[in-house]
Parts: sequence; structure tokens; C-alpha cells
Amino acid sequence: MTLFALIAALALEHFYPLDPRGELHRGFARYSAFLESHLNAGQRLHGLLAWALAVLPIAAFAGVGYLWLQHLSVLAAWAWNTVFLYLCLGFERCARELSSMGRALKERDLVHARELLGATWAGGEVAELQAPEVTRLAIEQTFLCAHRQLFGVVAWFLVLSPLGPVGAVLYRSSFWLAALWADLDPQSHGDFGRFAGEAFAKLDWIPARLTAVSFAIVGDFEDALFCWRAQAASWSDKLQGIILSSGAGALGVKLGDPIHQAGGLVARPELGLGDEPDVGYLQSAMGLIWRTVVLWLAVLALLTLASWAG
Repeated sequence: MTLFALIAALALEHFYPLDPRGELHRGFARYSAFLESHLNAGQRLHGLLAWALAVLPIAAFAGVGYLWLQHLSVLAAWAWNTVFLYLCLGFERCARELSSMGRALKERDLVHARELLGATWAGGEVAELQAPEVTRLAIEQTFLCAHRQLFGVVAWFLVLSPLGPVGAVLYRSSFWLAALWADLDPQSHGDFGRFAGEAFAKLDWIPARLTAVSFAIVGDFEDALFCWRAQAASWSDKLQGIILSSGAGALGVKLGDPIHQAGGLVARPELGLGDEPDVGYLQSAMGLIWRTVVLWLAVLALLTLASWAG
């Protein structure tokens, strides 16, 4: 059932991608803001309590509903799994934005490409970025989006598959809270947001490495592992560094490097080996990601067949 729920959710997401700024995400953001405003007294313990109230009830609802439906109907339990997994995914929207960015760069419409990047990238101003920098950042965002909104979700869905969609809900809601709370200003919010960042980092420890290994298997294996070992630790966020360095090495392209912002160059470590990225590498990045999806589905299918035969 797990394999078929995953295939159905991926198909749903392909044909009906959810808007990352849609009502579901806005509702969760409003609930998170409510918890933050009522529980934030500047201490890490309050952040832990708020995180638990935001994440655990939804995860428990997903798990209890699945276990109850499993006793009634296998088909109903499968549908429950599929719907929750679909709601936790979000990579298809990123893929479409990348395609639009690629078209803008091919047409030399740098202003539009910057606008598209600015809508998804939280790294600051985009007005001074040059075309090669936009391309690098677009590839980086694509790798991170594929991990956080596809591979990380699927990894935890598979790990906790006996409980239905609990793993997917736990990972995705933890990511949302980390994005909302982890970067809160300590001077005005104290240590409230620290637990959200720590919780997501712990949940992402294994999925980040699974994604990196998968990129290596479907790409240039030796370069991916070399870049992972040599470059990941230099990135400000080590988990991001693992994914980006492995993806860059597997793709044979240079990412990272300084970018133009605020009237000067903002230093960033070099990631990857090989060529400077051009528009063609955007499509190559998507190819690497979809090969990884096929790899995961193939492994899961073999495990499913082995389970049936066992």
C-alpha cells in the first residue's frame, strides 16, 4: 500500500500542484503565529511547548485516522495516506517555477528571471544579481526544494509507514515551523525559536544524507562524494551544504561562489566541480532529481515485491 500511495500522491501533485502560498499554508502560519503570540516568553522551553502543540496534534490525527480506517477498509486507508502525503509535498510548483526561470534566462529577460527567483529565494535582494548568479541560485533552490518538499517528506513517510502518513506530516510541519520560528530575532523573541530549528535539524539528519547519496548514485558518484567530504562543512548550514555539494558534484557544475548584493560581493564558499552553470544546467538539475525519484521508486518496488514474496 505504501508504494501505491506514494505513486498516487506524486501523480496528484504533478497534475494538481498545491500553491505554497495557498490556504493550507496560510492557515498553518496563522495557527503558528497564534501559538507564538500566546506562548512566547523568550525561553526555549516555551518554544518546545509551542512546537509540540503545532506538530503533534496534526501528526496524531493523521496516524489515528489511518489506523482506524485500516480496520474498516484497505482502500480507505490507502486514500487517507495518499491525501496526507499529497498535502505534504510541494516540489512540482518549484519545478514549474524553475522552468519559467529557464525560459526567462533563454530569452535574456533578466528582470523577470530575478523576479521569479525572488519569489522563492529567502537569501536577500535580487536586483543586482547577474544572469550566471541567477542560474546558480536557481539550481541551488531546486536541489533544496526537491529535498525538503519531496525526498525528506518521502523518507519520513517510509520510515513511519506502519503509522500511515505520520512521518510525512511530522517532517513537513517541522520544516514549516523552522522556517517561521528559527530565525526570529533573539533580542525581541529570546530563545523561543531555537527548538524549532533544532528539531528540524535532527529530523533532517538522515534524509539529507539519503538525498546526497541518491544524487551521487544517479550522477557522477566520485565527484559527488568528493564534494560532499571536502565542501559541505564550509556552508553556513551544514545539512544544506551536504545536499548542495553532493548535487553540484553529481551534476558536474560549480555552485556557491560570491554573488552581487548591496552594492558589492557577498562571499559564499565554492561548491561542486566542473563548469560554470548556464541555462542548460537548469534542465540537467531537473533530470538529476527525476532520476533520483525513479531510483527511490525502484528500490521501494523491490522491497515491496520482496515483502510479498517473503
